[in-house]
Amino acid sequence: MSYSSVASAVTTPPSSLGAAGSYAVLAGSTVTNTGATTLNGSLGLSPGTAVTGFPPGLVLPGNQTNVANGPAGLAQESLTTAYNTYEGLPATEENVTVLDREDPFVGGVYNSPNSMLLSGTMVLDGQNDPDSVFVFQAGSALTTESGSSISLINGANICNVYWQVGSSATLGTGSSFVGSILALESITVTTGATVAGRALARNGAVTLDTNVFDAPDCGEPTPVPTDTPTDTPVPTDTPTDTPVPTDTPTDTPVPTDTPTDTPVPTDTPVPTDEPTESESAAANPTESRGGPDSRTGSDTPDGSDSPAGSDVSGEDSTESGVPAGSDTDSAETAADQSDLPATGPGALTGMLVGLSALLLLGGAALLSIRHRRSHSSD
Repeated sequence: MSYSSVASAVTTPPSSLGAAGSYAVLAGSTVTNTGATTLNGSLGLSPGTAVTGFPPGLVLPGNQTNVANGPAGLAQESLTTAYNTYEGLPATEENVTVLDREDPFVGGVYNSPNSMLLSGTMVLDGQNDPDSVFVFQAGSALTTESGSSISLINGANICNVYWQVGSSATLGTGSSFVGSILALESITVTTGATVAGRALARNGAVTLDTNVFDAPDCGEPTPVPTDTPTDTPVPTDTPTDTPVPTDTPTDTPVPTDTPTDTPVPTDTPVPTDEPTESESAAANPTESRGGPDSRTGSDTPDGSDSPAGSDVSGEDSTESGVPAGSDTDSAETAADQSDLPATGPGALTGMLVGLSALLLLGGAALLSIRHRRSHSSD
């Protein structure tokens, strides 16, 4: 029985890489590149953090670079699940160590407890079944030599070719490789090798050197955008800034200090104390004027209080011809003149002083009120 008849008699499982399906290169420890490597697929690393050689390496637009973040960790989880799934498949053919044989490989599970080696050309035949799946299980290492190649015929699909490698994989210089490598440890792609598929390493490194990767779109679910919702909460910080304008209402109570200055006009009653002084000043002239009146009654030459005494003395003076009347008049005028400084000018001076004091106090009060109002307006 040929290899083709044996393999075609077995039904193989559908392919699935989950979140790892969008990656051309995914590693566990490091990703190192030399030269102008081009990745038509995403670049991921988890849990490692060291990616070197990008640039000059290039991840083409429309793809992502995820390093030690949520999407990369999710891709590693999907890779582990897929690795365990393909490792546990029952083999349709065992002890397959040489890959460049004459008969082509048809859909099936090919197992080697040790290593697998490709030195020349390997052919995968889909037998016109686009759903045919090719799984190769290498117990230890997978090695392709320089210039080796893999070709697909009769509808074989790149999306359905898987290499489960128990340790590490090495692709030779200038080789042409097809399919997705799921390696437990590391993957080394040497100078000028091309890969129509993926290099996915669970625990180790992926090392590149001027390579070209073209990871096909196999319709795998890509939960990578699920990390974008984690970034969306960032705009929620802007509402936290909105409370800043709330400080402005706290400044509004400041104008309330101006009403507190309004009680200042209560100083205006101060001039009301001054009329008491004016009343006293007005009372003094009346008392001074009352003094002369009492004196004029007692200034008669004969000492009598009645006006008759003054008439008698006047008559006596006229009859005798003695200038007694003149002496009396001169005495009265002298008395009036002696009383003038005490009664007349003294009262006027008091009134003037009182009025001046009132004017000064009123002016001072007005100046004080204007001064305080000007401060309150400021």
